[in-house]
Amino acid sequence: MTIKYEKLIPRFLEYVKQNTRSDEYSETVPSTERQTEFLKRLAEELMEIGMKDVKIRKVDSYLTAELPSNLDKDVPVLGLISHVDTADFNSENIKPKIVENYDGKSVIKLDEAGKYTLDPAVFPSLKKYGGQTLITTSGDTLLGSDDKSGVAEIMTTMEYLINHPEIKHGKIKIGLGPDEEIGTGAKKFDVKDFGADFAYTVDGGPVGQLEFETFSAASLKVHITGKDVHPSGAKGIMVNSMLIANEFQSMLPADEVPEKTEGREGFYLLCDEQGTIDHTDMSYIIRDFERDGLESRKNKVTEIVKKLNDKYGADTVKIDMVDQYYNMYEVMKDHMEVVHIAEQAMKNLGIEPDEAPVRGGTDGSTISFMGLPTPNLFAGGENMHGRFEYVAEESMEKACDVILEIIKLNNEQTK
Repeated sequence: MTIKYEKLIPRFLEYVKQNTRSDEYSETVPSTERQTEFLKRLAEELMEIGMKDVKIRKVDSYLTAELPSNLDKDVPVLGLISHVDTADFNSENIKPKIVENYDGKSVIKLDEAGKYTLDPAVFPSLKKYGGQTLITTSGDTLLGSDDKSGVAEIMTTMEYLINHPEIKHGKIKIGLGPDEEIGTGAKKFDVKDFGADFAYTVDGGPVGQLEFETFSAASLKVHITGKDVHPSGAKGIMVNSMLIANEFQSMLPADEVPEKTEGREGFYLLCDEQGTIDHTDMSYIIRDFERDGLESRKNKVTEIVKKLNDKYGADTVKIDMVDQYYNMYEVMKDHMEVVHIAEQAMKNLGIEPDEAPVRGGTDGSTISFMGLPTPNLFAGGENMHGRFEYVAEESMEKACDVILEIIKLNNEQTK
């Protein structure tokens, strides 16, 4: 019989309405106070549903809690992890819309004027959701399914287990953390204190996604100094930093951008540019599946900077380039039993695992390198990080089902 998680969608709808956008320019942890407030709210909810040892850890700002084992034997401790922050897109005054019994072919108007739509001709993923209930944006914000879906799914599954003590399970640890979207949230994650033997991030996309290979990633900040003088006497003196910024971008491989790559192809992505004649700042992310591929891309940036400084003068272009995370497969290849449990759980439920390398990263990438194998499970979202984001109610229910099935399979292991 299909389980009906009565509080799953109401919980999700309430979660997404709270702005928890992170801020890459902040120096605090979490990077925004709104994340801290949301974590406090979740802590209260965890205590209300009956979770134990609920705390927000000072070292990494993770909210952690424990569901004690009700078995008469020891099995490995399972960890479930999600993040509370949302991406760099308008997250204020989110108004989720519900489309019941979607037919899989109609165009969905997000805003009343119809300026923004979900059109199957543009987003063919919509065609597989015929007969399902979709939750969309209202066109002017993101939705926050990444990763409020994962948070709601973990919370709901824990509450379900507490309300159904006849379901046997080992000890389960949950971790809800900040700042995943800016690549800093898990850098101080305390694996020893968390106390799990293996874990999953519930932070993936459509049903079936099981990810244990990610990009290796670096962030790049480019700072360009120009020379601003009155245009009447500018010849031979003015240096327009915005034009140098254009030159910098043009020296990167034109086809190595997200909109022209797929599969295992890496890219450079210009995320933000702010400039005047006097000074321009640019923000990039750099991605490649191979570690040496990432290094090659970073070397390309360094070569471009040298050429521009040789042309325009020393220190005209300065950069801050920092590695963010590495391909988790470097760790997971030695812990594939964790992947196999999730594979079997999905197959038991009639879900075909989709194990394509994820063109992104999760906190699991960082945490796996800390010694806790942490592949990524689907949470259900589509078109994440923007106004065209949506998630199906049925996808979120299946994510809860998979978590429960993993817990069941873990009961068969010995510690």
